[in-house]
Amino acid sequence: QERIDRFADVTLDHQFIHIDPEAAKGTPFGGTIAHGFLTLSMLTHLTASIPQDMSRFAGILMGVNYGFEKVRFVAPVPTGSRIRATSVLSNVELKDPNTINVTKTITVEIEGSSKPALVADWITRLVYG
Repeated sequence: QERIDRFADVTLDHQFIHIDPEAAKGTPFGGTIAHGFLTLSMLTHLTASIPQDMSRFAGILMGVNYGFEKVRFVAPVPTGSRIRATSVLSNVELKDPNTINVTKTITVEIEGSSKPALVADWITRLVYG
């Protein structure tokens, strides 16, 4: 709840379903839930734990967050839930001889839930030297 409250302060999104546990008990969620954008903002942290073959990054000068093709908030994340991310390479596009856009479909799963919290097609631009 503390992380959710801090995110509410930073984004100025103090909707009661996020920050008021007592009032949120009366909602279909049965308690407070994380902001969808909080879950989305944790993708960098969550995907950092996914093992990768680092040799695939040889020659890269930089990688930048290019944006999202699609983001869907499928299910709410109840306060106190554990989440994890999975990643599937879904597209690679050559932009010029030194630049590619890599799109990964990221799914954030909620422990004990059959529905994911979110599914996002995340684009990273990689520039080679």
